This record gives sequence, structure tokens and C-alpha cells, in this order.
Amino acid sequence: MVGKYTLRLLRYKYFLVLAAASILTTVAVWLPFLLRLDSFWGISLPKDGMATIVANYDGLFYIVAAKSWYDPAAITGQYPFQLEPIYYSAHYPLYPLLIRGVATVFPFLGYPYAMIITTLVSGILAVIMFYLLLLELGLKKQALWLALLFTFFPARWLVVRSIGSPEPLFIFTILASIYFFLKEKWWYAAFFGALAQLTKPPGILLFIGYIIALIAPYWQKLAHTDAQDWLRKLPWKAWPLLLIPLTLLSIYAFYGLRYGDFFAYFNSGDNIHLTFPPFQAFNPGQAWVGTFWLEEIVWLYLFGALGVLYLIKQKNVVLASFASVFFITLMFVSHRDISRYSLPLVPLLYIAFSKVLDFKEFKWVVLVLLIPIYLFSIVFIANNVTPVGDWKPLL
Repeated sequence: MVGKYTLRLLRYKYFLVLAAASILTTVAVWLPFLLRLDSFWGISLPKDGMATIVANYDGLFYIVAAKSWYDPAAITGQYPFQLEPIYYSAHYPLYPLLIRGVATVFPFLGYPYAMIITTLVSGILAVIMFYLLLLELGLKKQALWLALLFTFFPARWLVVRSIGSPEPLFIFTILASIYFFLKEKWWYAAFFGALAQLTKPPGILLFIGYIIALIAPYWQKLAHTDAQDWLRKLPWKAWPLLLIPLTLLSIYAFYGLRYGDFFAYFNSGDNIHLTFPPFQAFNPGQAWVGTFWLEEIVWLYLFGALGVLYLIKQKNVVLASFASVFFITLMFVSHRDISRYSLPLVPLLYIAFSKVLDFKEFKWVVLVLLIPIYLFSIVFIANNVTPVGDWKPLL
């Protein structure tokens, strides 16, 4: 009994450590902007303070969704962006709802800082949830180290945790859903899966991954039993997971009420980046590519594919199923920012490569990488700013 309480206390202590690490790494990224430095490490920086952080794409668009709650009449002509009201249907409602909630409870923050606080807290929850998932998978020795590493690596993850972005919320809800799925707590898995779907469109991939994970253990038996008997043996207790696709339908129904178009998301403009054939991220003629300087995407595909194969080899059916679905979808994304689209894969790749990441040699390499990670983060944020002519409607 004493050992159990000691373990709980240690876990809570590690929660605080991870929360502190998450906050400190974010504040470190903010620091050059807070100090309004002219330059850092020879790199020129804007001197707009936290406005640079707040104005990073696509944070301000989520503020519009939060303030207008997708009402076309409340959007048209009210905000300093030349965008049709239907464009905001590409920004799914959970993140805007949380921004609105924080701004309502703490009105002195205003919407911009409510957005930043929402991202900051979501990032903390994502890191802690990752730690819990590692413990659930039996990676107790590596759990704290991998979770700490996840506060700043990869660099694109550090960026989205430091600006207005739904990615930390999305990753938290995915990890929470997978955690409860592994424990066969279907309602909790469904609840967090539904929240993931409310956050970003790829949430439906979690449901597809779950279906594969539920069927896979029984697939070989189909050759030896009739289909009717095979179907009876499937784990039908997992039916609450249907909440995920139902949530997607509810979003479209909500858009139908707001925009008069059930398929508003698909008519929101150039927001859907899935194309055929695959690997159109290397086509500079694609609207969201526009460059041929993208060799690093090859490395992302390499590590993504290796990670999926390692998860399959480790016989981690749930993680392998979701990772496979997500990675296959990623190959059809035509966007230069594949690193952002691939972020939900990162915690699963950590698990796949957990032994390598725990090597002493890798830890020494990480010390060297701290500098380029930091430089990338501040350069990216400094140059990824939405032009704003009038801030008043956004406050």
C-alpha cells in the first residue's frame, strides 16, 4: 500500500516537472520577442513584442471563429482579412470554443492572450498525457526522459506550442483517447476521440485506426470460420467509438445551420490538401508548395515509415494501426509544411524508437541540437506572421 502511494506521489511530482519544462521551453522561445531584441545570433527580429507570437498563422483565424462563432453576418466586413466567411469552417470548433471560454472567464486577457493560454495549457496536457501513455506501455525507465524530450523536439512541435495553434490540443486528445483505448475504457476513448475530431479534420483517422486495431486480431480466423461466427466474436463492446464519426457529422450539421451548407468545410476554399497521386508535396506547382527546396520531407517520410514498421514489429496493434493510417494519408498531403501535418505521429515514433532515443549517444546529440532547434523556432515565428491592419476587432 505504501509503495502504491509513493508511486502516485512520484507521478504527481513528475507532472509538475513536465509542466514546468513545458512552460520554460515556451517562455524561452518567447523571450527574444518579449525583450523586443533587434536581433539574436545575428538573425534580425521584428520588434512587435508578443504581437508577433499572437499573429502567427493561423491563430488569428481561430480568434475570428471564436468571436463570431461562425456567423457569416458577424464575420463579413468586421475583420482585417480578405476571406469569405465560409473559409473559417476549415477551423474546427473546439479550439475556438476554448479560446472563447477563457476570454469570457478572464476578460482582462482579451482573445489574443486567451488563445495563447489555451495553447500553453494544451501543450502541458499533451506532454503529461504522453508520459502516462508511456507508463501504460511499460516504458517506465524511459518515460520521464522521453516526455521531457517531447517538450522541445522536434522544433516544429516547439513552435506550435508557443503560438496560437490547435495542434497541442489535437495531440493531447489523440493521446488521451489511445491511452483509454488500451485500457479498454471505451467511453473515455470515445469521448477524447470525439474531442480530437472537434479539434481538427484528421480526427476521423483515429476512428479508422481503431476499426483496424479491433478487427486485426481476428482477421486470420476468418479463413477458418464463417463470416457470421467471425462477426459475433468481434469486440462489439467498443461501440461507443461511433461517437467519433457522429461528432464529425454534428460539425457538418452545425455548419449547415451557420452557413446553409452541410458541406461547408469542403467548400471553404483551398483548405483541403489531399491530392492524387501521392507525394505532391514535391510538386512546386501545387498552391501550398511553391518551392523545390523540400528535401527534408524525404527524411520525414523515412522516419515515419520506419516508425510504422517498428510499431508493427513490436506488435503494438493499436499504435501501429493509427500510425499506418495517418502515415498513408500523409503521403497524399500536398503542402510544404509536412512537418506540422506529421506532428500527431511524433509521440508514436518516440515509442517506436524508444530504445534508440534512450541511448547515451543520442542524449549528447540532443545537447547540440538545442541550438538549431531554438534558432529554427524563433526564425520561424519571426517570419510566419499574419499581416494585421487593425487589431481592435481581434481583441
